[in-house]
Order: sequence, then structure tokens, then C-alpha cells
Amino acid sequence: MLDENTKLPEETNASTPQNSEEIQKETIQEEVIQESSSEEVIQEKIVQEEVIEESTPEEVVSEEVPAKEVAKEESVTKETAPEPVKSSNKAIDEIDDEIAASSEKIEHVSLEEQDYSTLTLEELVAELTILVKESPVQSIQNNVNNIKNAFNLKFGEILRKEKAKFLDEGGNIIDFQYSNPIKTTYNSILYDYKVKRNEFYASQENMLNKNLEDKLQLIEDLKHLIDNADGSTMYKLFKDIQNKWRDIGPIPKAKYNDTWRTYQHHVERFYDLLHLNNDLRDLDFKHNLEEKLKLVDRAEALAELEDVNEAFKELQVIHKLWKEEIGPVAGADREVVWNRFSEATKKIHDKRHEFFKDVRSKYDENVVAKNEVINLIKSIDTSKNNSRADWQKSIDEIDALRDIFFKIGPTPRNVSDEIWTKFKAATKKFNIAKNKFFKEVKKDHLDNLNAKKALIEKAIALKDSEDWDAATEIMKKIQADWKNIGHVPRKYSDKLWKEFKDACNHYFDRLHKRQDAGNKEQLEVLNEKKDILKHLKEDVEDDDKDLTLDDIKGYVNDWKDLGRVPFEMRHIEVKFNKLIDKVVETNEDIDKEEVEMIKFKILVNGYLEQKNYRKLDSEQLFVRKRIDESVKEIQQLENNLGFISNIKEDNPVVINVRNNIAEYKEKLEIWKSKLDYLRQLEY
Repeated sequence: MLDENTKLPEETNASTPQNSEEIQKETIQEEVIQESSSEEVIQEKIVQEEVIEESTPEEVVSEEVPAKEVAKEESVTKETAPEPVKSSNKAIDEIDDEIAASSEKIEHVSLEEQDYSTLTLEELVAELTILVKESPVQSIQNNVNNIKNAFNLKFGEILRKEKAKFLDEGGNIIDFQYSNPIKTTYNSILYDYKVKRNEFYASQENMLNKNLEDKLQLIEDLKHLIDNADGSTMYKLFKDIQNKWRDIGPIPKAKYNDTWRTYQHHVERFYDLLHLNNDLRDLDFKHNLEEKLKLVDRAEALAELEDVNEAFKELQVIHKLWKEEIGPVAGADREVVWNRFSEATKKIHDKRHEFFKDVRSKYDENVVAKNEVINLIKSIDTSKNNSRADWQKSIDEIDALRDIFFKIGPTPRNVSDEIWTKFKAATKKFNIAKNKFFKEVKKDHLDNLNAKKALIEKAIALKDSEDWDAATEIMKKIQADWKNIGHVPRKYSDKLWKEFKDACNHYFDRLHKRQDAGNKEQLEVLNEKKDILKHLKEDVEDDDKDLTLDDIKGYVNDWKDLGRVPFEMRHIEVKFNKLIDKVVETNEDIDKEEVEMIKFKILVNGYLEQKNYRKLDSEQLFVRKRIDESVKEIQQLENNLGFISNIKEDNPVVINVRNNIAEYKEKLEIWKSKLDYLRQLEY
């Protein structure tokens, strides 16, 4: 089996390409958030999650088994060979496990990593295709993962936008589907990569097993050499076995330690038998001692490094050199040098252990922080959310809390699943309420859609109408009703608005053209009324000419027959009325009531011509009010006379009151005449 540090990460459905949803991780807005329960997994470099027990000095046993006294002529057969002794030092065991894990790693040169974040989806697929087709599969893991991350981010953004658009148009989240050809191509290339990767690692596993068989055979050859020692050739044959051992590549990690210990055991047996040439043996022991002392010095120096992970990594290299590159030392030196080496290893192990105790403490703090975020999510009250704006605000709050949750960092494995379950439950409750609201919004959108379609039909039916007054009023009401109707599904919104706007614009363009033509006529009326106003002014200012009631009626009739002037020039009507008032004031022979009625009729008839019925209604309300006020004033004055009945009629006070009563009664008759005229009108 290959080490997990060497393998590429497993992916969903390794046998077939994934669909577009399988690789996406969702953020806003609409579904229960999904995440792997392994989210809290400690980084790969943290090898030991459990507390590593410290060993007492008595537990430290030499890893290099002391040589047993073996008789010169004694043969140790395969059946009677002792089992290799395992160390009980926890620090050494940890190093052994790491070396075993790294023993089966395949040496290869990784391609230089690239920054793919600026590439488009199409460019990412092109880069992935080139990597898979042209580069060794064992060298492209980092680049492939970088491309996958960049592709997932960009495609995830597209997916979120499409989903938001779908929901804005009234869609239900459970009905959302999205496909993209570039995603299909990407999945296909990724599938090809997985196939090549699996084939490669299958061949590597076969190679590891073959290397194991070769090393086991060398152990058998070494045992045979010991059992059949020949002083003249044994050392040379032994060196050949050592060289072959080093040349053989990696083996399965599960077999590494036992295989090495067995080999080392028989190497020590060989040196114990190497009595034929003590000088040669002693020279080898001396060289090995020097090399091992160098390794001890390196190990002791590592204990001072601040980076405990770097120190531990380097310590593994040193242990591997100790085990695989350097042979045994003399029996008298073995325990001393090994104790120094073991003590240096224990220091690094203890320092690393304390470091990860601090890390685990921070993980406990993360548990508290994540639970606080979960409680904040639960506390968000959506019961008063009655609009899309209300819900959008809540969605933004949830998204902000989700970001905080994921940025907090890992938690201990024994509680990570529990925390993740609580987090999903909190967000699920929110999503259920949100989805219920948007389902109801969807129904409202459909009702609004039908209402707007009905208004469009009315507008289209009226756009060519020649009944300008009636059609204009209806068109204005249709436009007001349109504004009061709420949102419709977005996919229909632009189309509906265009149809409605085109129909309204068509009608009002026709109306404006007609009004432009009418404005020309009104300008002509204005010029003619200016002439009348000029002649009237000349007559009023002529002292030799007294205007009669018939003259005034003539001016008024001529003025009325001309029609309307442009709206912005309507002040000319005020000038005309002021001149008429001036004539009445300076000529006592003219009946003021009759002139007042003439002016009133001109005003009312102007409203009728303009079809300004609102003004007519207001005028009638005004006249009624004046009648009521006049009646009340008359009643009040008559009541006042009742209190002064004992005063003579020629009293100035009495005379003044009676004059006021007469004046109010005269005005009352005029107001009644105006009301009678308004009642006779049909509009």
C-alpha cells in the first residue's frame, strides 16, 4: 500500500466522471450547507493525535541487539533463528513508524507548480489536458490539485449565480438544474487522470512487493553465508549483500521494520563471526562508530530547532541513515552510542509532544468559538421577515456567520462530527423557513404576472383609440395600476415591460402629435384674444364711451367663442376678468349679479371644454360652502338685531346691521344662481 502522503486525494466516484453538482460546495443562499465530516482533520504533518507516553530510563533498550556469543563452528538454521527484538522506547517507536511509512514512497520529481487562478474555465481544461496526456502521472499531483481548486471556485461562482437567477425568477431550489459542456469535458479529462493514476500506483505496489521478496532473499543469503562461513571469501560476499540491500528500492511500510530488524540481527551475527580478520573487523567498527557519532551530534543539534516539525522530519532522515547506511559498532560501544542517540531522539519527541498539546488546546478553544457561532445562527429571528429585502438581510447575516465558522479552524476529532451536525441543523432550520417564504413569493409572482398580462391586453386594445379623452384617462390609470403590481418572475419581466411600454408609448406618441397640432390652433386663439383684450382696454380707458351690459355681453361671447389658449398663457383670462370687473365698478347702471353670472359661466364652460371634471366638482363644493356661510352670517346678524329691539331704526348700529344683512342676501342669491347653473350641467 502507498503512503497517504504520496497518494492523490480520493475523489467522488473514481470510476466515472462526476456530474456538475457532485464537485460543487454551496455557499448562499438556498440549500442546507454540505461539508465533509473530516473538515476538522488535523493537518497531515501532525502524525500523532494521541498523547505519546513518555518512557522511563529503564524502558530504553538498545535498538541494535547486542551480539550473542556464537561458537565459531555453530550454525544457526532458519528454523532456530531468534526473532528480532523490538524497542520499547516510545520516541524510537514513533521514528520507526515514520520511517516505515516513508519507506514505500516513490521518488519522483514534481513539476513546477503554476498559478492557475487567472485562467478561464476553458484554459484550465486545456492545461489539465496537456498535463494528463504529456506528463508522468506521479509528477503532476500538485498541479492537478491546483487546477481542480481553481476550476471549482470559478465554476462554483457560475453555479451560484445561475441558482440565484433561478430563485429570483421564482424557481424552487429542488428543481434547480444546470449543465455546462465545459464541465463535461473537465470531468472526462479528470477521469482519464484517475485511471492513469490508479494504473501507476498498482504497478508501484507490485514493485514494492517484488523489492520485499528480493530483500527477504538477501536475508536468506546472509543467513546461508553465516552458516557456511569461509574466511577467505565471507567478507567480500557480505559486502556484496550489503550493496545489493542498499540498491533495492522501497518496500511496503507494513513489512519495513520487521524486515530491517531481521536483517540487522543477522548483520550483527556476521560481525560476531568475523574473527578470521580482527583488524578488518575493528577497522569497520571504528568507521561505523565515527559515522554514528556524527549522526548523534546532528540529532542533538536538532533538539535546539524552533520548528518541531522540521526537526522531526530531519530526525527521520538521520534514523534511516543509522539503520540502512551504517553498520554495527563494537560491542563495548554499542550501548553508549545508542543511549546518546536514543536520548537525543527522546528530547525531540518530548518537545514535539508539548507542541501538539498546545495545538490540541487551541482546538478546544475552537470548539467554544464554533458553538458560539452556532448559537448566533440559531438566534436569528426570521418570524418578522415579510419581504425579499428582509430575507436578503438575514441571508447576508447567515453567510457572514458561516464564513466565521469555517475560518475558526479545526476541532478535536472526537467532537468534530457533533459540531458539524449542530451547525447543519441550525442552518437547515433557517433554510426551511427561507424556502417556504420564497415558495409563497413564487405564487405571488405568478399572480402579478397574470395581472400585468391583463393590463398589457388593455393597453394594446387602446393604443389606436380615437376617443382621446376617455382613452387618455384609462391609459393613465393602467400605468398607475402597473406601478402598484409587485415583482414577476425575472425571466418574464423584461419581455412584459417591453410589451407594455411599446403599447403606452404608441398611444401617447399619437396623443402628443395631436396636441402639437392643437397647440398651433391655441396660439391663434391667443393672438385673437389679445386683440379683444386690447379693444376692451381701449374702451374702458375712453372717457367718452360708456360701456353697456350688451357691450360687455358682446365682449364675453366673443371671448368665449374663441376657445382655449395654451395652458402656460392662461393668465390672459385673469386680465380679461379684471377689465370686466373694472367696467362694472365704474358703471352703476350695469347689473352686477348678471355680470357675475356671465363671468362664472365663462369659467365653468372653460372647465367643460377641457373636460376637467375634477375642477367642476371642486367648484360646486366651493359654491355650496359659500351658501352655507352666507346663511349663517345672515342668521347671526338677525339674532343680533333681536337683542337690540328697543333701539330705534335710525340708530347707526341698526342701520349697519341691516345693510350687512341685505348685502349677504344679495350675495346669497348670486351663489344660489351659480349652484342652479352647475346642477343643470351634464358631465
